Amino acid sequence: MNTSRILVVEDDPQIGPKVAAGLQRAGYDTTLATDGPTARAAVAKHSWDLVILDLMLPGEDGFSLLTAWKDRNSVPVIVLTAQTSLDDRLRSFSLGAMDWLPKPFFMEELVARVRTRLGHTAPKPQAHRLVIGDCELDLDRRSVFRDQVALSLTTHEINLLVVLVSHPDRAFTRDQLANRALPADGNRERRTVDSHISRIRKKLGADGERIHTVFGVGYRYDSA
Repeated sequence: MNTSRILVVEDDPQIGPKVAAGLQRAGYDTTLATDGPTARAAVAKHSWDLVILDLMLPGEDGFSLLTAWKDRNSVPVIVLTAQTSLDDRLRSFSLGAMDWLPKPFFMEELVARVRTRLGHTAPKPQAHRLVIGDCELDLDRRSVFRDQVALSLTTHEINLLVVLVSHPDRAFTRDQLANRALPADGNRERRTVDSHISRIRKKLGADGERIHTVFGVGYRYDSA
């Protein structure tokens, strides 16, 4: 366990406690604030290694808090919010946020970002693979093999495949897939996701048929 102290600022009763508990399980000393004024007081009174900040808060919103903390280099902030517009992202970064994670999100990804920002490393996992019909997805080598021959998938295609296959039978929207698998400074348009999925299906052949289009939603990988 490390001694890093994290302030979670989140008013949603379904999210805040889960984020705080997840970070505690990861070994962090975590405190939850559920409104803007409480968060402002906590930062003024205590020293924090990191703040996880929602933007839509009662009493005082996240932008106001970022403005107040902008000149306090001791308050690194990761924004965790349902607001996903480019203007909101750029405004957050201009006010000193160090990272941005849109909702909905994976707790594992948030913990990974926290570790990265705090300079901590997670134990190196053992090599592990996922089976996709007659293909095998090597998560460590980020490659797909059929009969021990690597298929020519791009990095973005591998990233999308990892998200889908790691969560079998779960439907993802195109926006969720783009946020999790495509670079923040790249093309995240929905039609770009469609193009990547189409190429993945072709490269996997019959096994690509396991990736189903969920009309009105996005895509799902079927495990059976």
